[in-house]
Amino acid sequence: MSQSIIPLRYMMVMGTFLLSLLLYIDRACISAAKGAISESLGFSDKQMGWVISIFALGYALFQVPSGIAGDKYGPRKVLTTVVTLWSIFTAFTGLAWSYSSMLIVRFLFGAGEAGAFPNMARTIYSWMPVKERGITQGINFSGSRIGSAFALPVVAWMITEIGWRASFYILGAIGMLWSAAWYVFFRDSPEDHPNISEAEKKLILAERQDQSIEKASISASIIFSSKNVWIAMAQYFASNFTFFFTLTWLLPYVKETYNLGLQEAGWYASIPILCGALGNWFSGWLIDKIYKSGKWKMSRVLPAVIGFSLAALGLIFSVFMSEVEWAIFFLSIAVFGADMTLSPSWSLCIDIGKKNAGAVSGTMNMAGNIGAFITALSFPYMVDWFGGVKPFFFIAASLCVMAIFLWFFVKPDRSLEEY
Repeated sequence: MSQSIIPLRYMMVMGTFLLSLLLYIDRACISAAKGAISESLGFSDKQMGWVISIFALGYALFQVPSGIAGDKYGPRKVLTTVVTLWSIFTAFTGLAWSYSSMLIVRFLFGAGEAGAFPNMARTIYSWMPVKERGITQGINFSGSRIGSAFALPVVAWMITEIGWRASFYILGAIGMLWSAAWYVFFRDSPEDHPNISEAEKKLILAERQDQSIEKASISASIIFSSKNVWIAMAQYFASNFTFFFTLTWLLPYVKETYNLGLQEAGWYASIPILCGALGNWFSGWLIDKIYKSGKWKMSRVLPAVIGFSLAALGLIFSVFMSEVEWAIFFLSIAVFGADMTLSPSWSLCIDIGKKNAGAVSGTMNMAGNIGAFITALSFPYMVDWFGGVKPFFFIAASLCVMAIFLWFFVKPDRSLEEY
């Protein structure tokens, strides 16, 4: 039996980081392609709002089923399947010929992507000691932000050079390669991997919440009776309401508000998202540092409260800026803060969900992506109704303030049945 020089749990994190990177490149591509698709197929801004938001609806609706599937069948099979499916529908986006065909493809694309993060959470429960969960979540979600930041300017360049249809074909092919590699190299638990060292296996088992790792199942009534779960859902709705704007409408907003070209707007729009990656790293580090000092609840609450506070302030200040540089500066603060809330959110789901981390995190992510659906759809309508963006930003900031207070009521050390 050959053993890896690098600990296998870190190789696993590299795999989930790359998946997160790809996930958001594929997701952000539609924003960069908005202008080209609208021109090619004759879509209005409101129609594009539906195209963007229908993804979030499919993504939200399939969170819980895909999380339950991961708990039952294991993330090796489920992630391989869902990445294959969403890669197919990424490529099919390039084949869309009408408004209805685009809506169907993007809904199915969202349904395919739904299984990604819940199954990553289930993977982390099996492979990562509790004291390393924060930084692992931070690394994974930073991949999504780096992927988004990469997608906006680079996909804008691809669209200029080879067209929006070919760009989607290429991204679909890359996803197929990842799914094949995951199935070959990954195993659902360290006990099953032929190349893990005895020392690493003992370390993981000693610091896992439950040493047995058989497949699990749980009823919806237990999940939805938990106060922790409802708090997680509500605050994640607020977090996604803020971030999904940056993923979908920030580039068009910056381009049109400050009269920029597509590629220039893409570079500006990428800056807040890169700051989101920094927010994930910082939050993950802070979580693990506080946890190691013996303060389990504080390790989840403090990073989230700091994050939502920064998000609210950054959103409010950004709308009063007349220059693009200052608007991007404050939006960068907002996204840094919003992304600080991700690692504590997902760590909380793993804490309370344990073997059912996929189902619990999927439930939270379902609520969050209902927020994403509302964001993508409401932004163009609110701009039309109110003649500007301020009401949208004020609502987003208010949701962040609400989330601050919710976090003080979480209890990560209590099981689903207890709280």
